[in-house]
Amino acid sequence: MEQKTLVLGVIGADVHAVGNRILDYAFTQAGFKVINIGVLATQEEFIHSAIETNADVLMVSSLYGHGEMDCRGLREKCQETGIGNILMYVGGNLVVGKQDFDSVEERFLAMGFDRVYPPGTMPETAIADLRKDLGIE
Repeated sequence: MEQKTLVLGVIGADVHAVGNRILDYAFTQAGFKVINIGVLATQEEFIHSAIETNADVLMVSSLYGHGEMDCRGLREKCQETGIGNILMYVGGNLVVGKQDFDSVEERFLAMGFDRVYPPGTMPETAIADLRKDLGIE
């Protein structure tokens, strides 16, 4: 089976590195090739890395509450660069304050994300979704 490639990073002015390392380890252990672009990543860095490595998935995390602002327009930029169908996952503390997760999820799905995860989601959840979405059961 061909190994699937994920571009993993923390978007925007966010420096939360610990979760990023945990995800990198978990996805690598699950058999994925992880291209970890680290913290303080821009949309352009996600896209450039995905094109360069022929990635299957963008894994975007945000923990400082400004994910909605940082992620807006990412799907459109992917389309403009020819990778419009790439799977896009996002998770973490995506918005400021206590907001109903259903409405947060709805907004991110409307932005073109395929999966949206609340804070505290275990890596196994995303790994199971990746296997399903990429057809590697």
